[in-house]
Amino acid sequence: MGRAQAGDPDTRRRPTARSGRPSIPLALAALVVVAVSLVPLGYVIAQSIDTGWATASALLFRPRVRELLGNTVLLVVATVPICIAVGVLAAWLVERTRVSGAKVWAVLLAAPLAVPAFVNSYSWVTAIPSLGGLPGGVLIATLSYFPLVYIPTAAILRRLDPAVEESARALGLGPWAVFFRVVVPQLRLAIAGGALLVSLHLLAEYGAFVFIRFDTFTTAIFEQYQSTFNGAAATMLAGVLVLLCLTLLVIEAVVRGSARYARVGAGAPRAMVPADLGFRYEPFALLFLGMVIALSLGVPVISVVRWLVVGGAAVWELDAIVSALAQTLAFGVTGAVVTCVLAFPIAWISIRYRGGFSRFLEGSAYISSSLPGIVVALAFITIAIHYFRPLYQTVAVVIAAYTLLFLPRALVNVRAGLAQAPVGLEEASRSLGVSPLGTFLRVTLRLAAPATAAGGALVFLGVVNELTATLLLAPTGTRTLSMQFWSLSSEIDYAGAAPYALLMIVLSLPVTYVLFAQSKKVAGL
Repeated sequence: MGRAQAGDPDTRRRPTARSGRPSIPLALAALVVVAVSLVPLGYVIAQSIDTGWATASALLFRPRVRELLGNTVLLVVATVPICIAVGVLAAWLVERTRVSGAKVWAVLLAAPLAVPAFVNSYSWVTAIPSLGGLPGGVLIATLSYFPLVYIPTAAILRRLDPAVEESARALGLGPWAVFFRVVVPQLRLAIAGGALLVSLHLLAEYGAFVFIRFDTFTTAIFEQYQSTFNGAAATMLAGVLVLLCLTLLVIEAVVRGSARYARVGAGAPRAMVPADLGFRYEPFALLFLGMVIALSLGVPVISVVRWLVVGGAAVWELDAIVSALAQTLAFGVTGAVVTCVLAFPIAWISIRYRGGFSRFLEGSAYISSSLPGIVVALAFITIAIHYFRPLYQTVAVVIAAYTLLFLPRALVNVRAGLAQAPVGLEEASRSLGVSPLGTFLRVTLRLAAPATAAGGALVFLGVVNELTATLLLAPTGTRTLSMQFWSLSSEIDYAGAAPYALLMIVLSLPVTYVLFAQSKKVAGL
């Protein structure tokens, strides 16, 4: 194992975990955040116990549940491998070949994340009204979520050391053998993480599948809630959905394994020389990339523009649009700020006080935040009604739900930002007489600000595109862009819904570019 040189910038800037324990206020703040994040999981467990085995078994072991389980499992089993294939192939083409326009393709392949899945579904249904069922679900889900695999895979491909692949070729391995036996194993973390995100999105998605009349656990829970207001049947369905989420987390942990993938040693890896596809293969590569962009980005954009043209000036109801835009921005900014602030105690402990306590905090945050929005909303509604009645249908509950749902997006970035703040600089600041708070504001926070801003941008993107929790928790009279879009599209007023779809895309595009740029920065470019 190579030894890092004294001049290695990574060595100079690496923070060291402190011995001992975090301060009591810091630990309490982190525990409060985790305790709140565990509320939905505790709600499902408590409600399941209260239901009783006889009632629970009658509700679980029935044909409807088997149908929903089959639909949901088939959706995940069919969609995830396709997303992996599309994401990995697209990343390899733009990062490892001389395909024409590689830099443009690289940005365009991340852009579909700016289109909410329910807007994508709306676009396809209005273009092909007969689209539906499992094939329709797989198509729309793939086009909406493959960037979740593409972005981390492309980032890893940028920083792989070509020396390993050159050594494999020198030992007589052919191109395909080198790719599957050398490159793919190094992509395992990116592929497993991306596949997990795709799977969790599939379990949580509601609007996209309602458009195409494809029933999953989330759509069934929402329907059950509307008909019986959080009855035992909805609770049992939510329990099964939680078990599916936890199963996915376990599978991802097993696939990820404990192997180390970091390059250890002095210096930096050489830049990879892109492969020349030649006249024989480049047309097929361009055709593949063009089809992916046309289907994932072209169809929704063209569909929205078409409905705007059909509706004309009449669909631009400025009062309603401005109000929805203002409410969406308010929710998005507030949710992003609150989530990033609450992520700091957990991130600080995980970086500076590594151990069992920090692993517990991080694990609890990730597990709880993997639950679908419908489960989080049902938990908060029930608890607010029974124990905190004044909070029912208030903005505070909505922001709390957003924080729980999108905490990992902020936590990952805040943690990365704090890792860039060397303990030595903080100690130097303290030695000069600066208070701990002053040191944090003037040294640590400034170094962590770029990564924190990226985390906030991702939370903002999630809030803008969130639908189920907002529909259930928002106070009476609230009309965000997603709510207005859903209300009008549900009434088959596709032209009236188009301006709201367009604004959601326009708001999301800059944030998606921030995500893409941040991935390049992580890759060291």
